[in-house]
Amino acid sequence: MNAPAEPKMMADIALRVTGLHTCIDASAGVVRPLDGVDLEIRKGETFAIVGESGCGKSMTALSIMRLLPEAAWIESGSVRLDAQNILTLPEYAMRNVRGARIGMIFQEPGTSLNPVLTCGEQIVEVLERHNIAQGAAAQARALEWMQRVGIPDPERRLTEYPFQLSGGMKQRVMIALALSAEPDVLIADEPTTALDVTIQAQILDLLDQLQRERGMAILLITHDLGVVARMAHRVALMYAAEIVEVGPRTAFFTDPQHPYAKKLFASLPGAAKRGEKLATIQGLVPPLHVGFTGCRFADRCDVVHARCRSEAPGWTETGAGHQARCHLLEQGGPDPVYLKQALAEEPHPEPVAEARRPETLGTQGFLAIRELKVHFPIRKGVLKRTVGQVKAVDGVSFDIAPGRTLALVGESGCGKTTAGKGLLQLIPVTGGSIRFEGQELTALKGEALRRTRAATQIVFQDPFASLNPRMRVGDIIAEGMGSFGIGSAGAERDARVSELLEQVGLGGDTRYKYPHEFSGGQRQRIAIARALAVNPKLIVCDEPTSALDVSVQAQILNLLKDLQQRLGVSYLFITHNIGVVEYLAHDVAVMYLGRIVEAGTAEEVLNTPRHPYTQALLSAVPRISASGGALVGIDAIKVGSELPSPANPPQGCHFHPRCPHAVDACRAAYPVEVAVSDTHRVRCILVK
Repeated sequence: MNAPAEPKMMADIALRVTGLHTCIDASAGVVRPLDGVDLEIRKGETFAIVGESGCGKSMTALSIMRLLPEAAWIESGSVRLDAQNILTLPEYAMRNVRGARIGMIFQEPGTSLNPVLTCGEQIVEVLERHNIAQGAAAQARALEWMQRVGIPDPERRLTEYPFQLSGGMKQRVMIALALSAEPDVLIADEPTTALDVTIQAQILDLLDQLQRERGMAILLITHDLGVVARMAHRVALMYAAEIVEVGPRTAFFTDPQHPYAKKLFASLPGAAKRGEKLATIQGLVPPLHVGFTGCRFADRCDVVHARCRSEAPGWTETGAGHQARCHLLEQGGPDPVYLKQALAEEPHPEPVAEARRPETLGTQGFLAIRELKVHFPIRKGVLKRTVGQVKAVDGVSFDIAPGRTLALVGESGCGKTTAGKGLLQLIPVTGGSIRFEGQELTALKGEALRRTRAATQIVFQDPFASLNPRMRVGDIIAEGMGSFGIGSAGAERDARVSELLEQVGLGGDTRYKYPHEFSGGQRQRIAIARALAVNPKLIVCDEPTSALDVSVQAQILNLLKDLQQRLGVSYLFITHNIGVVEYLAHDVAVMYLGRIVEAGTAEEVLNTPRHPYTQALLSAVPRISASGGALVGIDAIKVGSELPSPANPPQGCHFHPRCPHAVDACRAAYPVEVAVSDTHRVRCILVK
């Protein structure tokens, strides 16, 4: 798939932001999340803003829309839509701008859609509010937009409430809502965060198509550089409330200028970095309630010098339309070659020793799961009679060897997390065998099962929700040790807690803090320390990096790889991030609708996928090329509709309703497992 073509009307400015300063009144003082932001978006152009959480990306969107919280205000600046400064409009006039002139796709459609109105009522409300259509005409237009955004069975979905829809469909409803009034500018704030790559590809294709049809300008806010490579014409890098680099997409990806940009690219995981440590950006985005005298990135920069701490850098043009704020780029400053060399000289550790894999997938070793089933009853009526079963996991088999990582990938709703929880006996299993070090876990009950918990731990996707907010970090980590009688109470456990905190990259003094005092990446480190406290041999990692910035993600991946190398711990890594799989996993199992459709070594599954679903999954991943940020590889393979319900799976091969290669035999019976090699197995009748 090629990179986006340059818009035809590049000279026409759709939106211009100048000197935008936004303030928030907080207990620590006045916070300045935007401190002099300038940007302009041309008609027919996608302008992307990237950067870490807390840099001010979403606040830029909310300030443009004048949707700030009560404690916030715009101190100065202008936002011109065509020639009109919309910051000077009274609120009643601004209501005519929102939706009709500027539409917005919010980051969380689940919380942005009205839960007490049907999807159809919410779209009709926009159409009628802006006098685009009324009554039956508005209903017909709402149905048309539901069809245009690719929602299956749109007539029924119009009458359903947001909670009845999947995440991907809620995001499509949000897009229909934002586009129904045909705005001149669309602000898309993390429109694909936490979505599966197949749904993400469909949404990005939809936005691209609508932009071409209408010449619409798009302000895309994201931390996913692959999405930026797929969609953007120009890119702005934001750090600590200001833009530090801006330029055409090609220049930004092939020759990033700011040290922060270079570090972000070095933090990206992938197959090429498999045997080495990922680059990380030490520290955090600085607090925005303090004044800055020098470069805001100075405390985290590898090439900082004295001038950086005393004088804020201005803009330096390094190419056509490509600018960055860095003293090293200024004429008469330090040699720019020094910048490139210094950032390239980060030492890499010795290649990580790979754990030996069992000779075949059927080897009964460290962990062997056979025909695991987890079904949930569907109950209806006053008497709550069982009328069906949700087959979340329906006959899954896989092995994990000591000191190795098995990545379990697939779309949301395919049963990955349920399989992980079933493995640990956190939820009851319906059938199958789970043998861990020769012991059948499904036969254990009560105290016998509790004793196995020390050897098998889990790191949940949302660390904040899984950490007790009323307990200090030290107590959270020590709790498991006390439960399993590991170490003696007092000094020995205290020393172990401090050791674990140091091991995961947090100081021992952090033991006295509460979870809310940490960033997302730091909380994930605490969750890992808690899992390690009981000396486990197997850790289930459930999307541990899905909501993290690439710099924080790199820290977590380095930590997991280092711990595996030193302690020999095994991982079941549940994720939909293929870049992470390429970097971390030794083996890969692809799951679809409760069953594994392809499994093998990472090299086999990722380099030579045989199942059509695996091929579609991998082809939908946005990738960055070395020649300008365009996607490389084959075009995304289109798969039809949404994931079917596990309560009513299709007959025959479960994937056949969405498969571009389906034949009549696919509908007759579920395909048997075919061994492509000793370690690579596939369930597809097309594979011989």
